[in-house]
Amino acid sequence: MNFKELYLAGEVEFEDIDDYIDIWNNSDDERTLAQFLGLNEEEEDAWVSIGDEALYDMLEEQRK
Repeated sequence: MNFKELYLAGEVEFEDIDDYIDIWNNSDDERTLAQFLGLNEEEEDAWVSIGDEALYDMLEEQRK
């Protein structure tokens, strides 16, 4: 499972995203970071252009 799936299932906290970023940075994974995390294009755009709060809000909406 990727970060998004685990987060939506309540198995990890949002702050754990940093650990997943570190794993990706230290891997040979050829996927983009967004793909590795399981983010769709809209979520990636909000995260990049607005920041963590925007991504958090989007994921929280899906969690409900």
